[in-house]
Amino acid sequence: MPGLGTAADGMATQQKFLEVISSNLANAEVTRTPEGGAYKREVAQLGVDPKTGQASLQVVKDQRPGRLVYDPGHPDANAQGFVEYPNVDVNSELVDLMIVRRVHEANVTVFQAAKSMLRRALDI
Repeated sequence: MPGLGTAADGMATQQKFLEVISSNLANAEVTRTPEGGAYKREVAQLGVDPKTGQASLQVVKDQRPGRLVYDPGHPDANAQGFVEYPNVDVNSELVDLMIVRRVHEANVTVFQAAKSMLRRALDI
């Protein structure tokens, strides 16, 4: 039934959004990464593959600069004494988290309704 597949795809997509948001929240204070510099916020972008028409999700780095904090004693401070912190706004991430949660709940409701309809159809 298409309702089950669509809802399941929606839940899987929201799971990927949740993973990106959790990574951002977990790294909100990381000033040194293996690549060098502060952690860069990741953004999940949902699009449509023009060839197949299927939804595709890409995770890209947000290239906006992070906030600079004057802390000359910090091991990651630059020559002027400023430390670059990640470009992660915890409040925005929490709002995104609430939105993703609501969309996930909506997909669960659709899935349950489709499952219920299938059960009723088997009783006929």
